[in-house]
Amino acid sequence: MSSVKQLRDLGLFDARVPRYTSYPPANHFSESVGPEQAAQWMQAVPAGARVSLYLHIPYCRRLCWFCACRTQGTSTDRPLIPYLALLKDELALIGARLRPDVVISQIHLGGGTPTLLSPAMIAELGAALGTFRPKAPDMQFSVEIDPTEVDAPRIAALRAIGMTRASIGVQDFDPLVQDAIGRTQSFEQTRDVVDMLRDAGVDSLNMDILYGLPHQTRPRMSDSVQRVLSLNPDRIALYGYAHVPWMAKRQVMIPSDALPDAETRLDLFDTARRLFAWDGYREIGIDHYARETDSMAVADAKGTLRRNFQGYTDDTSDVLIGLGASAISRYPQGYTQNISTSSRYASAVQDGRLPTERGHAMSAEDSLRAAMIEALMCRFSLDLNALAAAHGQSYASMLDRTEALRSRYADHVTLENGVIRITRAPRIIARLVAQAVDAYHMPEGRHSRAM
Repeated sequence: MSSVKQLRDLGLFDARVPRYTSYPPANHFSESVGPEQAAQWMQAVPAGARVSLYLHIPYCRRLCWFCACRTQGTSTDRPLIPYLALLKDELALIGARLRPDVVISQIHLGGGTPTLLSPAMIAELGAALGTFRPKAPDMQFSVEIDPTEVDAPRIAALRAIGMTRASIGVQDFDPLVQDAIGRTQSFEQTRDVVDMLRDAGVDSLNMDILYGLPHQTRPRMSDSVQRVLSLNPDRIALYGYAHVPWMAKRQVMIPSDALPDAETRLDLFDTARRLFAWDGYREIGIDHYARETDSMAVADAKGTLRRNFQGYTDDTSDVLIGLGASAISRYPQGYTQNISTSSRYASAVQDGRLPTERGHAMSAEDSLRAAMIEALMCRFSLDLNALAAAHGQSYASMLDRTEALRSRYADHVTLENGVIRITRAPRIIARLVAQAVDAYHMPEGRHSRAM
């Protein structure tokens, strides 16, 4: 790893950089893309293509203060019933535009808290998905699970509709940290849910943990990580907490004076990273870890790892269709995003309209730079000859596009045989390096910190 001074000189501790779960980032979407464009892109999906689905459940029983997702609280199931009906109606609107022989390769049920759905509601949703389109034999079905809002009947219902992977948010097990972020969740409660999932036959388990939370220290981080490791997840995501109270108003509840500084965040990240590596996990991208037998580790080894709005993925589909309020879709031609406000989303669907509110149509240059950024984020390298050939460019033009990258990060990258590689601290500076080929710019403060 580079020294702290070298990283400081690169601006790591001060820079605010996109997470690059899309390119361009979603804050560059505009209303120039709407329902008509979305319908055209759906209709253009080729016969037999593999398509992924993301279903967004924006409701939570509690609103965790650290969360920046588009969610709303509910103390009852009352809003879930009409929302489920809307999801089914939106599925029908999409089905009317997709070819009948496309194949569903992955389904992700996210939120919010999808496990607020009752077993009967889960079965109802599963029935709608079951008749939507044929499923690929290797289809993966992942569900975000809140251990404080799930029980054995819900797990059984999810398993019955095809759940193959569960994703559990941990964040941190230390009580002081949990109190500061508004998320109380004991280790014992989490362990019991893991046992229920394993007993139900769920063969893949992901856990999320955060660094950079208030009151986190190296000992506390080490203790939480070792508790996670004791549960033997197949994958682990180690995300940096993004403190953006100007965007996520609930974060004003978090004591900013208790947040670790950037250099401490780096130490917390490195503490967790080392423990995962010592336990035999493969390091994947900038923030994921997986057992060598996990499909994400296999994709990383094969060079087929991808990046989408959920982070890293082994999904190779070119089409990801998002359903629900604020959900984002990806097509080869560009991105679309649904209306964020639940009431306006409902009105559009009830009127028989695709609820697309904004998006971005990709230019040829966008597609090239998106491929470059995904390569840097997934493989920490750029094969300039391959990129030039795939996008109808010359090698000389690729050198021009990467001149700023190679100049600014000269001590951290190499260029040999037409391949640029990040050779020093790749997992730490990949977002910074990717920004060097980003043709879009936002005012300072609109993104999370690079570290």
